[in-house]
Amino acid sequence: MMYIIKKITWVLLLLPFFASAQQKPVLSLDTILQRIDKNNLFLQSYGLRAESFKHTAKAATAWMAPMVGVGTFMTPYPGQMIMDEGDKGSVMVQLEQDIPNAVKLNANKRFIESKGKVENETRGVTLNEYKAQAKRLYFGWLVAEQKIAVLKQNEKIMETMKKIEEIRYPYNQSKLGSVYKTTAGLEENRNMIRMQEGEIAKSRAWLNSLMNMRGDADFTIDTSYQPDFVAAPTIDTASLALARNDIKKMDYSIQSMQLNIEAMKKQSRPDFRLRFDHMSPLTKMMPKAYSVMGMVSIPIAPWSAKMYKSEVKGMEYEIAAMGKEKAAMLQETQGMLYGMQFEIQSMQKRIDAMEDKIIPTLQKTLDVNFLSYRENKMELPEVIAAWEALTMMQVSVLDEKLKIYLMIADYEKELYR
Repeated sequence: MMYIIKKITWVLLLLPFFASAQQKPVLSLDTILQRIDKNNLFLQSYGLRAESFKHTAKAATAWMAPMVGVGTFMTPYPGQMIMDEGDKGSVMVQLEQDIPNAVKLNANKRFIESKGKVENETRGVTLNEYKAQAKRLYFGWLVAEQKIAVLKQNEKIMETMKKIEEIRYPYNQSKLGSVYKTTAGLEENRNMIRMQEGEIAKSRAWLNSLMNMRGDADFTIDTSYQPDFVAAPTIDTASLALARNDIKKMDYSIQSMQLNIEAMKKQSRPDFRLRFDHMSPLTKMMPKAYSVMGMVSIPIAPWSAKMYKSEVKGMEYEIAAMGKEKAAMLQETQGMLYGMQFEIQSMQKRIDAMEDKIIPTLQKTLDVNFLSYRENKMELPEVIAAWEALTMMQVSVLDEKLKIYLMIADYEKELYR
């Protein structure tokens, strides 16, 4: 008996821990965004690619490997008449080394290193896209939870009306059709709840994939979170250029192309080559000999200079085009953000009017009709009509809230893109 009491005591003591262990983890929006930044595999690829450019830049200053050759020098073909011992030729060892211009190598190194900065900013652009997608999924989940709460609350009223109809029907105070109508209304309401549950499941799966977690990993969100719109204090092209990742990426791309132009201009510098030949005669009558030769390229020759000069000119035009594109993007974004601000503010006023005036009126109408219905002073269809009007308006308000939440996500995406 004592053993059983101790066992029950331990179970009761450990029960809260088991209950807490089974609770779903609650992830805030900031937590999800941080996990995407840290764990997303696609974002990690940018860092690896940027690191690869660092090592490629180091390799750009390397020299070509020396060339070593062994053969014969001025050796007569078999069967030829040799008039003198010196005509037997020599065994030749040749060593050749290309010596590139250090200025050209360093210019090319700086150009390759600049590509890493472009990759890092590309990561920022992609991260901003993923954050905007995560916000849209999170806000959709949040509104779906609110819709379920509204539908479940209104379902209680319909259940009450169904019970009343079922009680009145045996006493001929209600029609059988009214019972069926309340049953249909309940099922329709539950279908709407199932639809929102499907939206939640979809959002959970997509967020898991963005966080590099299993698609079926279970968690919930902070349902008390309230998205808040904070308009940027100033939206001028200068501040946008500092805030937007795609503009920074374009700036780094322009800088990279300018470094490439500098590297191409350095192609006018000469390269060098050194060759050493050693000859060992096949007869002892001849002395050993050597040959040392230094060579230099002449890249300023017209048929050679045409290549890099044309490429430099083409890249200069490309930089000018990118500058125009950057200015156009900033101007377009500025107008878009101002337009989104006004639309969000207008939508907020519309939602406030629906919440403060329309919904309370519909709620009072339903309360009065339901009270009259319970006192058997009103028919069921009129009460159901009032119930449907209130439910649809509450759902419509939440639809409008979702629209404004998604617009806030798009606004922040465009502001920091």
